[in-house]
Amino acid sequence: MDPSHRMTITICGDGGCGKSSITLRLVRSQWTHEYDPTIEDSYTLSRQIDGQTYHLSLTDTAGQEEYRGMWAASNLRSDAFLLVYDITSLSSLEELEYFNNLIDMEAETREEAWRSDPANRGRGFVKPIKIVAGNKCDLQESRQVSARTGLEWARKKQCGFMETSARNVVNIEETFALIVRRVAEARRVAEMGERGRDRLTIISDSHGTRRAPTAPLSPLPVLREKDDAPIRKNGAWYRTCRKLNCLRCW
Repeated sequence: MDPSHRMTITICGDGGCGKSSITLRLVRSQWTHEYDPTIEDSYTLSRQIDGQTYHLSLTDTAGQEEYRGMWAASNLRSDAFLLVYDITSLSSLEELEYFNNLIDMEAETREEAWRSDPANRGRGFVKPIKIVAGNKCDLQESRQVSARTGLEWARKKQCGFMETSARNVVNIEETFALIVRRVAEARRVAEMGERGRDRLTIISDSHGTRRAPTAPLSPLPVLREKDDAPIRKNGAWYRTCRKLNCLRCW
């Protein structure tokens, strides 16, 4: 198996935000409304994205505060992290600060070790990819966290952003496809070394704003009632969600 096609993803967030529901919907196409606190579950699966087969190792971690100390070091070494919060709970978004800090500290330690190894000279360091998912977007009547609030939080932390619903199967496959694409792109840029850094050089667009080619996508427009067809953007298809009226990808 080509190592470049293997990816490890850790799913983290506060207890009850729907991490296991998202995972099981992806892995087994199942959904349950019963809340059973997870300590740690691991899954493997394959997905074909952009014509290439990728092998994913998912770790669904504990969200309850009393279990967080059980996080294994291997979880923090993942290629990507899905930080999940519940749109009906503002505190679940605030709790992501804890997980994001852990990931950033691990990334700094990982980079220092990488740069101290002469074997890595000429190659770029691959930072872990972070995507924020505002789950339970089917519960619009109970929403406490607006899509804009979630998006702004993600931007400040340099994360991608999606809103999902494990119950209604909104943006589940799309979220993980986004993660895979960003990990694959980060690896390609790192292998390019100096050329990769040139590719990430900030450029000015025609409006005078500064933007990077590999920067996160801008929010897709809010869907109107007539927008019920799939939308293609940046070479990827996105599921419509006109009833839920939520952001699909950033």
